[in-house]
Amino acid sequence: MEKEKTVNLIIDGKECCVPSNYTILQAAIDNGIDIPTLCYLKEINQIGACRMCIVQVEGMRGFVTSCTQPVSEGMIVRTNTPELIDARRVTLELILSNHDNSCTTCSRNTNCELQALSKRMNIMDIEFKGEKTQREIDNLSPSIVRDPNKCILCKRCVAVCKNVQKIGAIDTMNRGFNSTIGSTFEKSLADVNCVNCGQCIQACPTGALSENDSTNEVWKALRDNEKYVVVQTAPAVRAALGEEFGMPIGTLVTGKMVAGLKRLGFDKVFDTNTGADLTIMEEANELIERLNNKGTIPMITSCSPGWIKYIEHHYPELLDHLSTCKSPHQMFGAIIKSYFAQKENIEPSKIYVVSVMPCVAKKFESKRDEMKVNNLPDVDAVITTRELAKMFKQANIDFVQLPDEQFDVPMGEATGAAVIFGTTGGVMEAALRTAQDILTGKSMEKIDFTEVRGSKGIKEATIEINGIKLNIAVAHGLGNAQTILDSMQKGECKYHFIEIMACPGGCIMGGGQPIKTAKQRATIDIMGLRAKALYNADKALPIRKSHENPFIKKLYEEFLEKPGSHKSHELLHTNYIKRQLYK
Repeated sequence: MEKEKTVNLIIDGKECCVPSNYTILQAAIDNGIDIPTLCYLKEINQIGACRMCIVQVEGMRGFVTSCTQPVSEGMIVRTNTPELIDARRVTLELILSNHDNSCTTCSRNTNCELQALSKRMNIMDIEFKGEKTQREIDNLSPSIVRDPNKCILCKRCVAVCKNVQKIGAIDTMNRGFNSTIGSTFEKSLADVNCVNCGQCIQACPTGALSENDSTNEVWKALRDNEKYVVVQTAPAVRAALGEEFGMPIGTLVTGKMVAGLKRLGFDKVFDTNTGADLTIMEEANELIERLNNKGTIPMITSCSPGWIKYIEHHYPELLDHLSTCKSPHQMFGAIIKSYFAQKENIEPSKIYVVSVMPCVAKKFESKRDEMKVNNLPDVDAVITTRELAKMFKQANIDFVQLPDEQFDVPMGEATGAAVIFGTTGGVMEAALRTAQDILTGKSMEKIDFTEVRGSKGIKEATIEINGIKLNIAVAHGLGNAQTILDSMQKGECKYHFIEIMACPGGCIMGGGQPIKTAKQRATIDIMGLRAKALYNADKALPIRKSHENPFIKKLYEEFLEKPGSHKSHELLHTNYIKRQLYK
């Protein structure tokens, strides 16, 4: 293997040796030298727009933006001269002069990169005073609120939407002082091809993009004595919630999360993982049915609502390839309002189901007309990991000091297969664990399918089960999904089963998870740490295959009969619709 070319340079007196294809900013980050940034997002947005990362390079005139300037041999760089500090300060004050500085009521208060930089640079007053541009807030989407008055035109959201997700629902509009970030024809996000994935929220350094908050609805339900309020929690939430309380990234906080939810006053605290086990039973059966009866192949998973809306908008001719299974929390909601209601003798209309999800697209999903049974929504409200943390703080719950408590049984019983749903490749691996046992008619020793794990954008493998060779693929991030779908359209796809997750990394990196700064994203393997927590949880559980879950067995015996039954289809399966790109 050819040795990587390196160059030597000096940054603030420190000798640095870095790859020759680095920028000055990358070199500084690798060597522990902090250069302020606002528009930079590693490997996504390196455009030098905010001018905060300016540095001085010996032999070059003026200032250069470190995020765009390549390194060169012998380069001497200074990052903190008085001239640089003054120039950055003026730039920051100009940004703030047209910014809605309502920090105390902002969703990003204390977790805002603009706020942190202002504090760091000791901005106590803004010299440039004048009339501020006032723009209309877009809150029509059930998932995402867009506030242009807090936007600093860093274009990080645009880069993620256009270059990573390959959607382009938002872009820069107008010129000069009238520049803004908006949608096609100045429409709401609710009326364009936005898929509600929330990756733009994760990218935004301020409060210009946030989830459509549902906590007030949940508080209202909890205070209503006529309602029986049930909460369910997704697997990815437990691997990230602790971060909102200062705990290390990747800390598994399942027990504390359950304890906190019980203190909030929920009548029952259930585990969406139980719904994930149910999903695998239906999905594995559906795959085998398609293989045996020459159904539409490849079959593609349907657990990611952002992905579902994407294919409805962009590839409606391929909708028959989708599994008809509802996502786990929607399935579970339907079971809670049918089987559980029947068992507990509770009127289904009085049950209020709250889903705690790592995903803002689940808010949209829960409002779909297709997600109703007998005119009752499967799920009444969806809150994100961030929103749950807010509720704990509102209730003065000291999360870190909480004891570990258990989910309510039997609807809280779940397997290791369900836990790994939260990371890319997890749905595929869980389905393979069950499919191999069904196809062979025995319990196989192979449990870990490491072929589908990891951070690679598209993972491919051929798995042989009982003489049947299954060609499988896993894609995360909609840009990677596009590659697979394009190959399907060209007739080049040889897969039998495909897992697609809208968010890069899967649910652990969902739009509703704790937001990390650009610096954290550049220096910490957030995805790897959260995924490791889920894989460790999987290994620690005594049952690691969905079809071996005792509750799931009982549910089919007493209520659903068998996977794919008429009752199962009535409650657990759905259909999809062809959508226009713009309303």
